[in-house]
Amino acid sequence: MSISLTDSAATRVKSFLAARGRGMGLRLGVRKTGCSGFAYVINYADGPEPGDAVYEDRGVQVFVDAASVTLLDGTIVDFVKQGLNEAFRFRNPNVKGECGCGESFSV
Repeated sequence: MSISLTDSAATRVKSFLAARGRGMGLRLGVRKTGCSGFAYVINYADGPEPGDAVYEDRGVQVFVDAASVTLLDGTIVDFVKQGLNEAFRFRNPNVKGECGCGESFSV
């Protein structure tokens, strides 16, 4: 099982946590929603929750709830800026399809 971050994603998480003044890493999960079934949920984490799997890459801890671990295994988290827009992007090898708007996916 693994989750990794690009240099851009790791830099973004570190800089945000430094500006925030607290936090241990990134919380990543999925929830049932949308027209394709699942959507990513991403937040900054102050620490692990009971049952979390904890990964570390490029000096950043990534916390994943037990229900999301198998759906996110092998995912690469990236952070991209395009013009005025910036967002985390996910390259998840488990995804079989995505909705047209890009907000949800199926496995």
